[in-house]
Amino acid sequence: MTTTPGRHPRPHRVVVIGSGFGGLFGTRALKRRGDVEVTLVARTAQHLFQPLLYQVATGILSEGEIAPSTREVLARQKNARVILGEVTDIDLAARTVTSELLGQRTISEYDTLLVAAGAGQSFFGHDEFAEFAPGMKSVDDALELRGRIFGAFEVAELATTEEDARRALTFVVVGAGPTGVEMAGQIAELAGRTLKHDFRRIDPTQAHVVLLDAADTVLPTFGERLGGAARRRLSEMGVDVRTGAMVTEVDETGLTYRDQQGHETRLEALTKMWAAGVQASPLGQQLAEQSGAELDRAGRVRVNPDLTLPGHPEVFVVGDMISLDDLPGVAQVAIQGARFAAKQVTHRLDDKPTDERFTYRDKGSMATVSRFSAVASIGGLRFSGFVAWLLWLGVHLVYIIGFKNRITTLLHWAVSFLGRGRAERVATQQQVFARRAIQRVEDLSDAG
Repeated sequence: MTTTPGRHPRPHRVVVIGSGFGGLFGTRALKRRGDVEVTLVARTAQHLFQPLLYQVATGILSEGEIAPSTREVLARQKNARVILGEVTDIDLAARTVTSELLGQRTISEYDTLLVAAGAGQSFFGHDEFAEFAPGMKSVDDALELRGRIFGAFEVAELATTEEDARRALTFVVVGAGPTGVEMAGQIAELAGRTLKHDFRRIDPTQAHVVLLDAADTVLPTFGERLGGAARRRLSEMGVDVRTGAMVTEVDETGLTYRDQQGHETRLEALTKMWAAGVQASPLGQQLAEQSGAELDRAGRVRVNPDLTLPGHPEVFVVGDMISLDDLPGVAQVAIQGARFAAKQVTHRLDDKPTDERFTYRDKGSMATVSRFSAVASIGGLRFSGFVAWLLWLGVHLVYIIGFKNRITTLLHWAVSFLGRGRAERVATQQQVFARRAIQRVEDLSDAG
């Protein structure tokens, strides 16, 4: 509890940046503290369950099921306030956070700051690739890709030449990590099962799905055994897996990659998606400049063992923004880190000893390959196939926010996995082209 001479004690002010796993779970961990006032500042009005974005992109789930309103989630938490806005400045000396929305600036003062702004897609110095190969980090990305994927089949149906049809029915996924594997598998299932009988001039089952990665293996963090199992299953589904392939050029009609022998190959494809690499929020740069903390190559902040910013014990950094002990960029790191930070805050307020080090408890990693097939690494155990898929199903249901969303998600999974249908096939031209239009407006504004 913070006191001011001559006045009643005021609540301890905690500002949380980001509404992802770290931001939301950190906020909720403080819900029982009447002496704490939490302000959550985020650029979006929803909490995004990012691991299921690929299912929005491929028509299995709606965006509402994996991105509930942050205000609704926190409605009953009386000590929490939500502010919508893009954080533009963090002033460590003044202990303020500045955010902007539609030209209106809001300044939030803090006693403790929890930075959980996450990470965006990394194009490894080639940001121009994003125009033609969207990433998979936001609802906007997923909806745009849904429009591109389903729209590609419509374009193929109207094609007047075999070459144009083949280009429209070629889908390239860059990155063979969990997101890339899941995307490639779902596109193959979409073409081979859901759309199999929907067209008259084309045969959707002839779609060519290509999965590229510069590394030598699929799912490298899962180990050789599970990565090999995933690769075999993808191949059985008709996915063309090409490892040791570094993308060098992306344009509207295709991309070029270079293999390990230096040979370049051109792939003609209307639909490309990027699932390779992440870059931490640029807010990490602000924190580093003001505190002297180091950044790694991905822009992540090298924090103290207790997740605090060097020289600033009142600032905690969690999730994809931290560089500590080679922790992976997964949801559990953000969740556990945020809860740890909240515990530190409560111990300080209660004059209890704080923990000197954050200890991450690895609960395992999972990735789906197709319906009824997944890979899972839990402790020393390795699973693949149907058993791993059941584990994946249960774990993801647990972490979806809200009973209503769990029920509707389960129903949509039943429709898609037991049957052939997909409940969310609506795609509009606006979803596909809005990002480019907005970018052109921003470019014109900058030029002016």
